[in-house]
Amino acid sequence: MGISAEQIRAGLDELASNDPKLASELQRVGYPEPRLRTRGYKTLLRTIVGQQVSVAAATSMWNKLEGELGQEFTPSCLLERDFDTLRACGLSRQKQGYARSLCELVAAGEIDFNDLPAGDEDAIEELTRIKGIGRWSAEIYLMFAEGRADMWPAGDLAVQEGVKRLLELDERPKEKELREIGERWSPHRAAMALFSWRYYDAPAL
Repeated sequence: MGISAEQIRAGLDELASNDPKLASELQRVGYPEPRLRTRGYKTLLRTIVGQQVSVAAATSMWNKLEGELGQEFTPSCLLERDFDTLRACGLSRQKQGYARSLCELVAAGEIDFNDLPAGDEDAIEELTRIKGIGRWSAEIYLMFAEGRADMWPAGDLAVQEGVKRLLELDERPKEKELREIGERWSPHRAAMALFSWRYYDAPAL
């Protein structure tokens, strides 16, 4: 599971102890809530299903998929279905390609979600072998499902905007710049990402 409330609080408190601005804003907007997901291929499959559609549409597709495959379905269950069956669940040709890529790698034992590499970059590289899973999706999975405390999804627009506001930058930092900025928050960058999301949503004074 992901990073606990206690870990988030401890990480942010440590960072705030050396950063008066962060300490002040943390007191104003409060600590972010944990975002916890179950470890395993289904969490990434839900990510694929939800790409570029609304939450309601993604939920509807997932419910149809579970209705077709069963709630305890395995990768092989999906691989056994034909195009039209999965299309009836709402999966486009592209989503089916991504879903099959994921399920084929798991079924072949080429990706083991219970034994991903310990190194964060190595784990990201492993997950991005899956078609349709880019660096951002891999980072989010490793944060929310594995609780890796130093994940830093620098390509996330809300994180970029949150950091821009917090640091009072003139422009929203691009991914490369945000990765450099984030070095100051290691090894608690995941907690800082969660705070950046919260800060982005918080009303200004």
